[in-house]
Amino acid sequence: MSVIQYIVDLGPSLMMPIIIFVMAMFFRIPVGRAIRAALTIGIGFIAINLVIGLLVATLSPATEAMVNNLGVNLDVLDVGWPSAATISFATTAVVPWVFALGIALNVALIAIGYTKTLDIDLWNYWHFIFGAAFVYVITGSLLISIFIALLTLTVILKLADATAPVVQDYFELPDVSLPHTETVAWAPVGWVIDRGLDRVPGLNKLHADPGTIRQKYGVIGEPLMVGVVLGAVIGLLGFGPGLVDDFGGALQQILTTAIGMGAVMLVLPRMVRILMEGLNPVSRGARTWLNQRFPNRDLYIGLDAALAVGQPAVIATALLLVPVVLVLAILLSFIGMNRMLPFTDLATLPFFSIWAVAWSRGNIVRGVITGAIFMCAFLIIGTFLAPATTDIAVNADFAIPAGALEVSSLDGGGHVVPWLLALPFLGSTIANLGAPLLVACILVVVGVLACYAAFFARFGLVRPDEIVRTEWEGAEAEEEPAEGEPAEEEPAKEEAAKGHREYFSSLIEETNRRSDSGAGTTERSEAER
Repeated sequence: MSVIQYIVDLGPSLMMPIIIFVMAMFFRIPVGRAIRAALTIGIGFIAINLVIGLLVATLSPATEAMVNNLGVNLDVLDVGWPSAATISFATTAVVPWVFALGIALNVALIAIGYTKTLDIDLWNYWHFIFGAAFVYVITGSLLISIFIALLTLTVILKLADATAPVVQDYFELPDVSLPHTETVAWAPVGWVIDRGLDRVPGLNKLHADPGTIRQKYGVIGEPLMVGVVLGAVIGLLGFGPGLVDDFGGALQQILTTAIGMGAVMLVLPRMVRILMEGLNPVSRGARTWLNQRFPNRDLYIGLDAALAVGQPAVIATALLLVPVVLVLAILLSFIGMNRMLPFTDLATLPFFSIWAVAWSRGNIVRGVITGAIFMCAFLIIGTFLAPATTDIAVNADFAIPAGALEVSSLDGGGHVVPWLLALPFLGSTIANLGAPLLVACILVVVGVLACYAAFFARFGLVRPDEIVRTEWEGAEAEEEPAEGEPAEEEPAKEEAAKGHREYFSSLIEETNRRSDSGAGTTERSEAER
């Protein structure tokens, strides 16, 4: 256990370069290139974490002020993803087994062709332990707990495979998949919702992705400006009431939030490109090695979902969701379906927005609608897990904030796959639920399972990524204007181009007439003409 803990404590910026170097050596990449790739990836993770740290540091005070302005008192406090990670790593009897068997299982599943994803994001193995921790505390069975963890890993790897074509094309991450439990687990749900929105008259015509916004509004629509504007809106919602008593101080906080969000929108995608610069040689080496030994086999490198949060539509959707989540928490509390006050994890909403945005290719309107549905389920599951989370957190010496009766997190509510797998062993928790919350949980279970059934019925269980890729590329081709045909949204540009063509045609004809009527035309004048 001490060895596992030491490796986990290294963090991604140290652990990932070591793993990448070992992989590069295995795939016979030259030592110099392997060292450079490993260091570049480590530096890329440091850069990404710095920008995400800026995101959290900028957004947290604004969301905290927003919560305080509402004056809502719910008895379960969202203490953020660290509580979920603490619960996982505190289950020391399970942790080393999940790491050892999980890595072995991943390699075995690749060997037999079940998955193409090699999950090297070892730090986030705590996601697979999360559901197992509850089962272990309640049942005391190590075998059942390990089985739940490994089954979670098996499901997440399949989801990572299925969504890899979207990750690689839309998020521009070649040969990468994202086996990140609380994000990719919602991909099938997001796909079903997006298909449903296709059938809603009027709503299916609304499209507001960063590219369209930039094309329509010019400089104002650039990601930098969108981040500044949305940051200013969040700042106003949080610090606006303070303008009355302390105008200067409140204005400074609003402007700080605006500039901080603009910086995140501008810088984070560039930091991801640094990491990808280091990953590309390794992915090419892995592909070459595989093709030599296993023709027509692909390998996806499984990484943290942090690589995708820099997409401008993801951040924009997350910022718009902040007030939406607070309103949803209040409304659900009125009907007994929620007791959790969103707080710490409001700053990590970009992670939860990835699969609310991706299927619609960055349509922020659909992203907010889909994200709002996600958040309803997050709140319900988070409330369900609050009693057990609090008990385990206390035993793990996690500090419970003053005034909170129980603790949980939006992140914990996002672990829908571990939650579903652990449900049969959580009978004591289910027995103590009130009727409204029980009904809400049943709706979440039925809804999620139905979405999974529809998703895999459409794309299959064996090689879902191949069908997803075909459908994704086909839809992309349909959206592009036919060759030689002007884009519908640019009639003014086409009209201007037509005018230019007519003008130059008349100018050439006039030049030709003058030349023909002139005497002594030489070869030189012909060449000049």
